[in-house]
Amino acid sequence: MNAPAAVLFDMDGTLVDTEVLWWEATEATAERLGHRLGPADAPEVVGRAVPDTAAHLVRVAGRGEPAQVAAELTEGFFRRVAAGAPLRPGAQRLLTALEAEGIPFALVSASPRVVVDEVVGGALAHVPFAFTLSADDTVRTKPHPEPYRAAAARLGLAPASCVAVEDSPDGAASAEAAGCALLVVPSLLDVPRSALRTFAASLEEVTPELLRGMSAAGPAAQADRTSSSRMPSA
Repeated sequence: MNAPAAVLFDMDGTLVDTEVLWWEATEATAERLGHRLGPADAPEVVGRAVPDTAAHLVRVAGRGEPAQVAAELTEGFFRRVAAGAPLRPGAQRLLTALEAEGIPFALVSASPRVVVDEVVGGALAHVPFAFTLSADDTVRTKPHPEPYRAAAARLGLAPASCVAVEDSPDGAASAEAAGCALLVVPSLLDVPRSALRTFAASLEEVTPELLRGMSAAGPAAQADRTSSSRMPSA
């Protein structure tokens, strides 16, 4: 089987354990606005871009200005990330294995550029990404397919030649709509199944061989693998 032409990694909740930090930042802003963040808010917070979450908070709180709330969210998230964002289990091993096999990989994030640069300069320092793509680098971010389409184009590849690795419903929707092969490693939210999604409970289970099989498989093989895989709880 041929290796994937490239692997496109989400950042928050996939390579680094920052989804909890994002929740904490959102919780603090919501409290200031007079809203108590709870499970019903999770789909509008986890894996969502800053403007989307800001708009949600303004809507449910009935107060605030979206741009100001977005700036507060970004600052709060950045402050927490700067204090330390640990890698997800298995992330370093997988990145090292891909580098050893000469498979290029890039970062495709819905976080602002300032947060991406902080993580890449900290927890992901010295990881040889081909490039990093943030929410500021495309007109539309996840769940729209534009980020993954843009990443593939920057590599000179068709999206179908790339394997995307995601943890959230919005990220999975973005990669799938772009046409990438998709590996889902859920973190805080359950991710819906589809015939073209492969699941792993942790990056510790993921190897270049698994990604190689995904890139070589057609929809039928992907469906077989998805139906037999275990869906972990968030």
